[in-house]
Amino acid sequence: MTKRHNIKFYLIITDLSFTLTQLQKDLEEVKVLLEKATRKRVRDALIAEKSKIETEVKNKTQQKSPRKAELDNEKPAAVVAPITTGYTVKISNYGWDQSDKFVKIYITLTGVQQVPTENVQVHFTERSFDLLVKNLNGKNYSMIVNNLLKPISVEGSSKKVKTDTVIILCRKKAENTRWDYLTQVEKACKEKEKPSYDTETDPSEGLMNVLKKIYEDGDDDMKRTINKAWVQSREKQAKGETEF
Repeated sequence: MTKRHNIKFYLIITDLSFTLTQLQKDLEEVKVLLEKATRKRVRDALIAEKSKIETEVKNKTQQKSPRKAELDNEKPAAVVAPITTGYTVKISNYGWDQSDKFVKIYITLTGVQQVPTENVQVHFTERSFDLLVKNLNGKNYSMIVNNLLKPISVEGSSKKVKTDTVIILCRKKAENTRWDYLTQVEKACKEKEKPSYDTETDPSEGLMNVLKKIYEDGDDDMKRTINKAWVQSREKQAKGETEF
């Protein structure tokens, strides 16, 4: 029922109440007159009027009762506050460790334990997982990790929600194996940073490659130190002393 309908209903009931009150006053006055009347013609007229008013009172009472009951039973529609969600925040900070059976990823999200369980969703594949936390303090949080270092068991993987923390549990397909990195990309980047050694070349050449790499990546102080060491090495070689 609309608000306008409720107002109209209220006015109708108010009008009925007022009319009923007036009829009851008329009825009381007719009764008083009837007690005082002595002439038959006057008494008959008052009795007829009394009967007429009583009928009107009865009808008005019957009209009021169901309308009032309907209004009393009418409950306002529940007002549901809209769920507002803002932008999606990409999660980049996390920690991880491992056991013989699981690789565990720890994500800190303040208040995450207060959101409904269905708002924390994780989808696993053999080489990835996708975390989505919906409507946490008006924001969504997302974390997608692809190219895991090794395959995981989709069925055996799960999540846990603790105070201010979501824990992703990736079940290792090959138990009792160690993961040195979380993803293949991380492994490739780390190994690229390592200096390469060619075992078939002169060991001194490999050392020179290492020094060259350090020189190229170093700051001014490091470069000066390497230059000084290089000069001193050359001076010793000229004097016939052993290098380093």
